[in-house]
This record gives sequence, C-alpha cells and structure tokens, in this order.
Amino acid sequence: MSSTPHAVVTGVSSGIGASIARTLSGRGWHVTGLSRTRPEHGFEDGGPHRWIGVDLADTQAVSDLVDDLPDPHSIVHAAGVQRSGRLGTLDPAHSEQMWRIHVAAAEVLVDGLASRMDDGGRVVLIGSRTMTGVAGKSQYVATKSALVGMARSWAMELVTRGITVNVVAPGPTDTPMLHDPGRVATPPITPPLGHFIDPDEVAETVAFLLSPHGRSITGQTIVQCGGTSL
Repeated sequence: MSSTPHAVVTGVSSGIGASIARTLSGRGWHVTGLSRTRPEHGFEDGGPHRWIGVDLADTQAVSDLVDDLPDPHSIVHAAGVQRSGRLGTLDPAHSEQMWRIHVAAAEVLVDGLASRMDDGGRVVLIGSRTMTGVAGKSQYVATKSALVGMARSWAMELVTRGITVNVVAPGPTDTPMLHDPGRVATPPITPPLGHFIDPDEVAETVAFLLSPHGRSITGQTIVQCGGTSL
C-alpha cells in the first residue's frame, strides 16, 4: 500500500457511505466519493478528496466515469436504497432500481477497476442481514443476497493478487434509509441488543477489512446485526 492509499466509496452523501468516507479520511486515506447528492462535508473544492456526482442507478453513467477514476487501492460499495412490499403489491420498477444500485453499479465499478487496483487491495460490498429472507422485502433481499455470491466469485478470481473481497451485512442501521417512506410496509424493529446499528460501527468494520490486519479475510460475509440473526 502506498503512503496515501486511495479508496473509491459509493453512497457518500449520507448514512453508511458517509461514515465510511469520514472514517477512512481520518486514517489518512484519499477518498473518491460517488453519489447522486453532494455530501455536506468532507469533499470541499480543493481538498484532498474528490466527489463525483452520479446516479448509481444509471449503469451507463457509472460505466462512463470509470476510466476517469484514479487507480484505487480499495473499492467500497455502500450506496443503497430500500423499497418494500408484500406479494400482490410488488412493483417491478422498485426491483430494477435496487438491482441497478446494489448489484449492477458494483459490477461495473469492480469490473472496470479490478485490473488497476493495487495488488493486496480490498473490495467491500455493503450487504444486509436481510439477505437470508424477510417477509415483505423479497425484492430488496434478492439484490443483497446476490452480493454474497458475487463477492465470493470475485474473491476466487482475485486471490492470486492478494486482493480480498468481502461483504459487510448490517442489521437495521440508524441512517435516513431507516425512515424512508419507501419501506413503510416493513417498519424497523429494534435488534435484541436494544439499539439500532450506528453507521460508524459499520465503517469501523470496513476500515478493519481495508487495513493490513484484514488481509487474511476474503470471500466472507460479516453480519453486524445487534443480535437480529439470533
């Protein structure tokens, strides 16, 4: 790793992505942040970090910007949206939107950047504890469960270069998504440990995976759910 490692992080305008960008910045990383909305802090003009505005649901737009991104040490795909609904009310447009943001954007970024990553680099995809199935969230679950198989497949392909690929799968996290009207059909339930996950907790897990101490973990899904999976 160079003295100033570079990470490409998606979804930096709020929530988990913003926490990850802030955490990495505090550890001396340079961060290129991708999001539709400009972050309020951390990506001021002329600073060490760069923000690029892009709708991560627009696969072609994501593809078009890949060549202009600096070579990364790490890629963290944290962008996400949640739409929920039970059988009989499912909207195919919601499924397509979530698939594009959660799966297709990750696919385009890693496909375009993997050959330019540092050997020993890291890829982390932000999944969800719901990946094993939750009533009323089938469309969301489908996209998050897809990340697990995709990450393991990439881990197999990149292992000879020392590049690790993992999924961090939080439970209900205290971010704007938790209160998104699009998930009104499935209101959040407080985990057994008695609190929602703090996005900074997720960011610290990601930072560990990106650190030298995370070099031996690859192809894994780390569930961080406050006991929800018990």
